[in-house]
Amino acid sequence: MSQVVEYVRKLIAFDSTSRLPNVEISDWVESQLRSLGFESERIEHTDRSGTGKVSVVAKRGTGRGGMAYFGHSDCVPVEAWTGPAGAWTGTVSGDRLYGRGACDMKGSVAAMLEAARRTRDLPHYSPLYFVCTADEETGYLGAEAVAERSHLFREMVAGGTFGVIGEPTRLEVVHAHKGGSGFRVTSHGRAAHSSTSLGVNANVALIPFLVEMRAIYEETLECSKWQDPNFDPPVLSWNIGITDGGTALNITVPRSTCTVFFRPMPGVDHHPLLDRARDAANRCGLEFEWLFEGAWLNTDPQSRIVQELLEITGQSHPRRVAYGTDACKFPELEQLVVFGPGDIAQAHTDEEWIALEQLERGVDYYSTLIRRWCG
Repeated sequence: MSQVVEYVRKLIAFDSTSRLPNVEISDWVESQLRSLGFESERIEHTDRSGTGKVSVVAKRGTGRGGMAYFGHSDCVPVEAWTGPAGAWTGTVSGDRLYGRGACDMKGSVAAMLEAARRTRDLPHYSPLYFVCTADEETGYLGAEAVAERSHLFREMVAGGTFGVIGEPTRLEVVHAHKGGSGFRVTSHGRAAHSSTSLGVNANVALIPFLVEMRAIYEETLECSKWQDPNFDPPVLSWNIGITDGGTALNITVPRSTCTVFFRPMPGVDHHPLLDRARDAANRCGLEFEWLFEGAWLNTDPQSRIVQELLEITGQSHPRRVAYGTDACKFPELEQLVVFGPGDIAQAHTDEEWIALEQLERGVDYYSTLIRRWCG
């Protein structure tokens, strides 16, 4: 079995669901990088639930510029698993490797680890950076901490380092993607037996707010003002979630929440929609809480990094994608693309997998980039 497959299986074996601590998987990644000649720093943060997290930032070689690879260690939960064996076993079946995170994005991290191993004896005239963040799946908190506190990240910015976000693109060059933003609105009531007049049902005050959220949702589908035809889908994806936590049918609901997550796009001013949502919450007497905002990526298609990657891969033009990545927290890196093995269609599924062919090609491409930009 190839070394890259062994790396993927080892990474999958760590249950690094975003709600859990990620110290063990971060320790393992850091130990592998140190064995390959990297120096490293650990950037710690506490997530919204109070759980401690670690992001690893590592460097091999000296000088300026070079290449920076960005991956993340966390993955989404396993609600059900229909793939072979278990979600945390990393099972090879046919031409695929199955397991939670195989595609998003432990396969990519493994491919870069193997590329770093294959080039460990290469004289570096420019540095190679390796970044593995936490909490990418829940709001880019690890990337935010890296951008704010990592000394090595400051080096990348000052040196004009070429950055590669290794999210799954089927190894097609991606120069632009949507952002990600979210807010939560809470309605407070009072629990009581529903046969009495003592209770206050939190849902009643939330209903008119939901009417406004539906109106915004429909407007974003119908009005070109909120759309960009260069993306598929071309809309903001105004996604509404509702939770009231009701414990019994005969208890008035004491608390109800509405969350909205949407994807801002370059050139589309979404702030009037946020103002409408906040104003609607105020009119209804509800609590408005901003959760996070991640900017879009929009690297010039004619930039040096895009053109060199197109040349290396033999592709004619770069793509745009509808999902977001840690790139939203790294706007200071002017030369930044998304380029990684795997297909986003397999990410987060109940039988998540990555094609072995994509893994091997990912290793080859990443090794080529290291030689070109660092050696």
